Amino acid sequence: MTPDDQIRELQAAVAHQRAGRLAEAINIYKRVLKAAPDNFGCVYPLAMLHAQQGNFEAATTMLRRAAKIRPQNADVHYNLAVALSMTGNHDEAAQFYKRVIDINPGHANARNNYAATLLQKGQLVEALQQYDQLITAFPDLADAYNNRGMVLQNLKRFEDAIRDHDKAIALRPNFPEAHVNRGNALAGLHRPDDAVASYQKAIALRPDFADAYNNTGNINFDRGFYSEAVVAYDRALALRADDLEAQSRRLSAKMHLCDWSNLQSELGRFLAAIENQNSTRAAAVTLKADDDVATTGKSPSPSAVARLTDDPAIIFASAVDWLRQHAGNPSLFPHVRRPAGKLRLGYLSQDFRQHVTGLSYVEMFEKHDKSRFELFGFSLAPDDGSAVGKRIAAAFDQFDDLSALSDMAAGRHIHDLEIDVLVEMVPHSLGSRPAILAHRPAPIQVNGWPMGYSAGATFFDYILADKWQLPFALQPFFLEKIVHLPHTCFGHDSTQAISDRTPTRSEAGLPEQGFVFCCFNASYKIFPQFFTVWMRLLGEVADSVLWLARHKEPAIANLRREASNLGIDPARLIFAERQPAMENHLARHRLADLFLDTLPYNAQVTAMDALWAGLPVLTCAGRSYAGRIAASQLQGIGLQELIADDLATYERLALALAGDRERLGHLRAKVEANRLTTPLFDTGRLCRELEAAYQTMVDIRQHGQSPRSFSVDPL
Repeated sequence: MTPDDQIRELQAAVAHQRAGRLAEAINIYKRVLKAAPDNFGCVYPLAMLHAQQGNFEAATTMLRRAAKIRPQNADVHYNLAVALSMTGNHDEAAQFYKRVIDINPGHANARNNYAATLLQKGQLVEALQQYDQLITAFPDLADAYNNRGMVLQNLKRFEDAIRDHDKAIALRPNFPEAHVNRGNALAGLHRPDDAVASYQKAIALRPDFADAYNNTGNINFDRGFYSEAVVAYDRALALRADDLEAQSRRLSAKMHLCDWSNLQSELGRFLAAIENQNSTRAAAVTLKADDDVATTGKSPSPSAVARLTDDPAIIFASAVDWLRQHAGNPSLFPHVRRPAGKLRLGYLSQDFRQHVTGLSYVEMFEKHDKSRFELFGFSLAPDDGSAVGKRIAAAFDQFDDLSALSDMAAGRHIHDLEIDVLVEMVPHSLGSRPAILAHRPAPIQVNGWPMGYSAGATFFDYILADKWQLPFALQPFFLEKIVHLPHTCFGHDSTQAISDRTPTRSEAGLPEQGFVFCCFNASYKIFPQFFTVWMRLLGEVADSVLWLARHKEPAIANLRREASNLGIDPARLIFAERQPAMENHLARHRLADLFLDTLPYNAQVTAMDALWAGLPVLTCAGRSYAGRIAASQLQGIGLQELIADDLATYERLALALAGDRERLGHLRAKVEANRLTTPLFDTGRLCRELEAAYQTMVDIRQHGQSPRSFSVDPL
């Protein structure tokens, strides 16, 4: 093909391209390339055509060739960087954005995208420097202020972030993304009303802004405004129906309200979507180079999924997918063996405060053997001023508030203390920051509190459990190696007092006579099939009542309506008022006859409270870790006879116990005797067993071995 032929062919290709006949244009470009492989006028347009069609792999191949032909062409390198970012190759994309800046320091888009790529990679300080330079060069560029605000949010500098978002809005009043990001910064400062107001401004500017609705739903959900959260999620899902995170939170909000309308069909579709999603994708892109809004993750957290199903495969898939979206792009810290001495044991949590985690584990922290361990506490939430928070802080040799540090800075702080074993108490709950552990600040990292699912990442080495909660047969659904403690690994503060005074039935709102079934679980744990069983029990046991925790008013109304629909007088549902003093709450358990557990999510702390107060707990063991915790607790206190294998057995046992006061009396006496003599509430024993587990983990590493599952011998 002569040069003149090439010119004519390229002119024809351009004509086809302008007419929208892209396939014909591509065929011509490929024909010319065979004759002239270094013809830039052919290589570059073909690359852009591939990109236009969304074929970024092919575009990348052509753009690499174009960059070799024109090594000083900034536009070629810029488009190559964009194509690389679209294929998930952010490291190389950053290199080419940097190349564009070297060629043309005034290329605003390249510097902006380079900074965004650094942000995606977790290189926050470097990203901030790029935005600083961009703003110096272009002081009226609204995008630069908005994006720098996102970096500042990641650095936990929320006040500074708000100032940048305000500047972006001042420069471009019609900027809905900046309003959403401003709302996110306000949420970081725990100013929910102001955050929602910012989201509403974004919606006024852009009524189809799904993220604004979704974030509004998240704010309302987190502060317990479940009805408002459902409305916001409905709007978000109408715009983005495949957002599984919004689906899970909407379902959870409905469960908090005991709104079971269309539950089975909605839950079925949601779980099917979880199964069908690509949970093994190579990487999750949390911020592409051309994104200009920080959005919440679009995969549901395993904590939300475990509330809706006890299928271990589905929970595991959600854990892996969620972690990929929240672990960032870590820079791994090196580890060297410390000289012999006390093992340095670190606990990381957002719940070192007036919270069930803090209340459950404070005594365990206090009882660690300080002659063998140095204890470090790392809090991800500011001091709440509570008595339990002060008690927790005092239990550690060193207690640090990391809440204001970035993930990298927090990880570096932990690393610099040369922690041997780092235990993350709850990897997926509200306020957790798995990206800290992704940096590998400690050589051994442990998924600690028994919540029911894998952390979903290989940077967790072990998960603590027991053979009842998590048999080794479930190892395929955990990336961590399973460590069996000899008894339960669930903590409890055995110093928790129980008031000597038992309230009267009338003081508790209970009838003077009749059997009292009890369930103080949160409303979201009550599934309709269990509630139906409870109503059948009320129908079978004369003068019996169901004593429940005080829920939101819509939940109470829904439960009463469901009871009426099942032929039960709604007045037989009694709702316990909140009792501020824990010792009084525990004392009123004496008024109940039998605690009825839930599935797929067991009672956990609520069951521990009931057993500590001497109330028998009847549970139904599920398939997942979260559905077997009460079974583990009952094993630990020697009450295996109260573990049902299925719902039918659960119902038969409950009915039999309600009809046999003598048998129930023997069970109550057994609970009372065993609670102080069996392992369940023996915090000192749990502490020694945990220490043996930590020592074994360290020994395995010191022998150059990879993490492996093992069981701790009973003391």
